[in-house]
This record gives sequence, structure tokens and C-alpha cells, in this order.
Amino acid sequence: MSRSAAGQLSVERRADDLRRLRAERFDVLVIGGGVTGAGAALDAASRGLKVALVEARDHAAGTSSRSSKLIHGGLRYLEQLEFHLVHEALTERGLLATRLAPHLVRPVPILVPLPAEGGVRDLPRRFFRRSYYGAGVAAYDVFAGLFGGGRGMPLHRHLTREGAHRIFPSLRPDRLAGAIRYYDGQVDDARLVVTLARTAASLGATVVTSARAVGLIRQAREVTGVRVRDLEAPAGSPDAEFEVHARTVIAATGVWSDDMSRMLNDVGLRPGFRVRASKGVHLVVPRSAITGEAGLILRTATSVLFVIPWGGHWIIGTTDTDWRLDRSHPAATAKDIDYLLEQVNAVLDRPLTTADIEGVYAGLRPLLAGEADSTSKLSREHAVVEPMLGLLLVAGGKYTTYRVMASDVVDRAVHRLGWTRPSRTADLPLLGADGYAAMWRDRADLARRHGVPVGVVEHLLERYGTLTLDLLALVDADPLLGSPLAGAPEYLAAEVTYAARAEGALHLEDVLTRRTRISIETSHRGLESAEHAAELMGAVLGWDEATRAREVAHYRARVEAERQSQLMADDVAADAARLGAPDVRGFAADRGGDGDSVELPSR
Repeated sequence: MSRSAAGQLSVERRADDLRRLRAERFDVLVIGGGVTGAGAALDAASRGLKVALVEARDHAAGTSSRSSKLIHGGLRYLEQLEFHLVHEALTERGLLATRLAPHLVRPVPILVPLPAEGGVRDLPRRFFRRSYYGAGVAAYDVFAGLFGGGRGMPLHRHLTREGAHRIFPSLRPDRLAGAIRYYDGQVDDARLVVTLARTAASLGATVVTSARAVGLIRQAREVTGVRVRDLEAPAGSPDAEFEVHARTVIAATGVWSDDMSRMLNDVGLRPGFRVRASKGVHLVVPRSAITGEAGLILRTATSVLFVIPWGGHWIIGTTDTDWRLDRSHPAATAKDIDYLLEQVNAVLDRPLTTADIEGVYAGLRPLLAGEADSTSKLSREHAVVEPMLGLLLVAGGKYTTYRVMASDVVDRAVHRLGWTRPSRTADLPLLGADGYAAMWRDRADLARRHGVPVGVVEHLLERYGTLTLDLLALVDADPLLGSPLAGAPEYLAAEVTYAARAEGALHLEDVLTRRTRISIETSHRGLESAEHAAELMGAVLGWDEATRAREVAHYRARVEAERQSQLMADDVAADAARLGAPDVRGFAADRGGDGDSVELPSR
């Protein structure tokens, strides 16, 4: 069986994996289907361990689909003299861009604008700023060259005022004295997580979404498994809740990590760290709204602001504010949106307005608490603790260093299991990476063989790598799948079918918000695509007319709730508006426990 076939997350595979969860005992059970949890499952499976992963909603349904879409070394960490963080992150960036996922991580140019102030009298300050920022970016390149595991990114370059304006004509010339251009990596964060999960599945891991961990199983003072609820089970089904037994449980639950404290309260234990949730809001605007060939990084009073090219769009973000409300559905407010527009408009020659906005998304960063009151200063490092025998918690960190976090927590697991194999993931290409460079080089021939435009093949290669052959086979078998999805001409109908057939998508929301990014890339937020996508998914998943209608209704309610939340003035009002739409996944326990069990959503 090919790696692709072995890693298919089909509805039939889910049923088989549910049977395995009930019947077998695992070496490692991972709670959480975000980037860290999927990375831990892959790491453990690659060492030959018997692995299971359960995810409460969908792969990357939380933090891991709502980032700035960057794989970066943390340029500002150099300024803070946190060289070990830069070293670690640049190493991971190089591995992802050159070996592990070159089809998903690629270079994106970013400008550091140098402000013009004060005319001739400001020349010394301009010289200092250029020298200061230039030294920082040069050090960034040096770190990447020494430690980057294969750089995968071009070197930085200093630009004059005219050179910077040619690359980014929308920058206000009166605010610009020049710029420095450097490169970081860009990624579709949700697609990387799905690929990690599929790669783990291809190595034999049991991977089940819509499976919520609701309690720990203990023998004396040792954790021996988890109670799991199947959120896709019919209401009242005796099979809805069951036990999964494992020698070691890894909780990679991100901003929900503190919920473990409540699970351990009855035995008087504490995890040993706290996780604070920091809300980051991003705007998506059409590429035509800003004229530029590179991204921007701008310093603000509280953090930094990125303006990043994203296909036919720009991503503008992010905010950095404390969040203590519903963690499953963080909401952007009108204040958040106004703040981002104000910051970016300070440097643009044509100010953006709310009419330019196509999409808005909000995510929560899991930050280790205790360093400072301001969330923007909390640690981006991670921690691994074992508050009880058999239970490991991993939290903190950043998206870019997911593989290090996964390796660290699995190292602890294999130590207690008496296993000796080290991590292999630094040399394990993800699905779609093998042969990618050759397939990209021969993309014109591939397009001719399948009778599709070269642009279609390029689009698929940049999302699926060599798994593009699977999608082209779908189109060969049914040419209608080669047509654009209704309301979203950037995507093929085949991508929806493939998401349901091979990528574990169980609901319409999974496809429109994560397998594709239609919910944030279209002004209609996916509403014009919902009917067509539900028809395509239903053909794979066996939905009847009532189920299709229910899926579309759920999605419409979600979009309306998000739009309403974005009109509210503060977090409390926005949270209340967002919670007006019920979760599409069965049970209403998403925001707390039922009885004495504690629900564990995943990062």
C-alpha cells in the first residue's frame, strides 16, 4: 500500500479506528489534534510505538488554523537576546522548507520599512536605525546559515527609498527612508496539521476526530487511559462514550491545558505551570486593495504588525490581548478590527476601510504564564511536565517549533516505556513531500497529460505536493470535479471531494474553514459555496437531503454569529454574539463539563 493510501482519513477508516480505540491498548494516546498533538502522534508512530490520537473537533480546529501563516525564526527574539529561541526556530524553518514539507512551506519576502522623519536633521537617526535593523536581519541570516538545517530562504538586502517603493508602491513615500528585505517561511497552517495527522496515520497511528476526552482513567496514582465521547454517535447511543487504555497519555491541548488541573484536583495534584490565552486577530483583504510584491513587518506600541501576501489576498495581523472567555470560539471585536486598520493605514497611501475586508479570524495563543502581566511578553517557550505517572502535559511554544515540542514530550514517554529509539522526524518527509521538486519542475507535462491548465496543477502542487496525483485521478474519473467550486473560483470541486474522502473532513465547516480557506478568503464568507460543497461532501459521506440542509444551516448560523460578533465593542459582547451559533458537533458541552467530568477541547 502506498503512503498516500495508508494515510487516508476516510469515514471507513474512522469507523475502523473507533473499533481499535475501544478494543486495544496503546503505548501512547495523544489528546489534541492541533500541530503539537499531530506532531507528537507522528513522532511516536515513527519510533514504532502503538499510537492513538483523539481530537474533540477537527484537525487544527483551534489555535493551529488561526495563526499568521508564518514559519519564522522570531526576528524580534534577537532584539530580546533570546538566541536559543532563534536558533531553534530557524533550524525548524530550514527543515520544513527544504526536507519535511517543501510543498507547504515556501519563502515569502518581507520588508522592514525605515521611517523618514525630520529631514536633514534626522540623518544620524536614520543611519542608526538602518544599522540597528540591518545588524539584526544580518544576524538572522547568519543564524539561518549556521543552524538552519538547510537555509531554504534567500539572503536579506538593503533597499533605498526608491527601491522600497518599487517593491511596495502602496507605502506612503513621505513616511519611508528605505527598507530592508528579508525572507521567512509561509504556510497554510491547517493544511500542515492535516498532513501531519495523515502522515502519522500512514505509519499505523489510530487518528479519530470528533472524539472528545472527558475524563482520565486511573489506577491508584497512575493514569491508564481516557474516557472518550464520540460526538458523531447518535443521541442516546450506548456506544457514544467508551474507555481508551494506554500506557502513556500525552495531553497537547494548548489553551485548554489548565483544564487538566481540574481533572487532577481530586488527588491534590497540580500540573506545575499555567497557560494564558492571548487573542490574536487577523484581517484578510483582497490583493488589489494594496499594491506590493512583499510583506511588511511594522512595530506597534504593543507588539508587531504583519502585512503578508496570501495568494490573491493579504493577511493583516495581529492583536495581542488577554482572553478569559470561551476558548473554543474566540471572537474579534469592532475595536480589534479598528485597531488593525489604524495601524496599517499609518503607512499606506490609500487607507483601508471595513468595506475592504473579506475575512476576519481570531485565534488564541497558549502562553506559559508567570513572566509578566502583559501577554505580549509571556514566554513562547514550551514546557513538558508529568504531574501523575502515565500523564504528560506539553504546552506553550510556537507553531514553528511544533516538532521540537513533539520530540521532547515523546522522549519523556519512551523513557518511561523503556523504549530506546530516538526521534526520526527530522528526516521524515511528510506526505506529498517525496518527489515534490521533480514534479514541480515537470508540472507543464503533468498538466498536458491530464488535460488541465498549468495553473491548476501549480495550485494543487502548492497545497498537496505529490498527492496532486490523487486529485488529478479524481478529475480524470469525473471531469466535473475539475470545475471551480461555486463562489470560490480559486478552488476545485475535487478538493472538497478529496477532503471528505481522504482528509478526515466530517462537516461542511471543516472544508470551508480549514481544508480550504474559503471562509476567510471570500466576502460572502463561504455562503455562496456552501450548497455546492455540501452536495460534494454528501456524495462521499452518504448524506441525505436533510443532513445536507442541516450542514448548510449550521454553517450559515456560524457565519452570521461571527459577523455579529465583529460589530460588538468589547470582548464580552462579541463572545455572547459568537456563542449564538451552536457547534455542529453533536453535544452541547463545548464550554464546560457535564456532571463531574471535564471536557478537553484540543488546540
